[in-house]
Amino acid sequence: MARPNRRTRRKPMAEINVVPYIDVMLVLLVIFMITAPMLTQGVDVELPSANAAPIEDPQSEVLVASIDANGEYFVDFGGEQKSLPLAELQSRVKKVIAQNPSLPVLVRGDRSVAYGDVIGLMVALQAAGVPNVGLVTEPEAP
Repeated sequence: MARPNRRTRRKPMAEINVVPYIDVMLVLLVIFMITAPMLTQGVDVELPSANAAPIEDPQSEVLVASIDANGEYFVDFGGEQKSLPLAELQSRVKKVIAQNPSLPVLVRGDRSVAYGDVIGLMVALQAAGVPNVGLVTEPEAP
């Protein structure tokens, strides 16, 4: 009886199968083509006046954080409005939001205030736990 050869040597394959890599590349291409338009953040806006309809909100209570032309911060909740430093405004808003997390928060910024100051106010509100804020504008004159 002849014994089969236990070791048969195969020649090493010198080619790489690229079909799976092409499949992965095409899937990634489709994913990037779908998500790339969503990443665009440029929005053309003109502030502070806008021709928009007022928001019809059944909830009468609203917290309004304001910054005037001199850069002073104000918080208006329940008719009380007084000038505060930004840190104190943040702590008061944090207390109010802790009691009522669904309370809408609006930001009023004077037209002559630097954009960075309004953003600073919005960052302070976010740090106080406000999930989203609305911007208050004046209606355009006809």
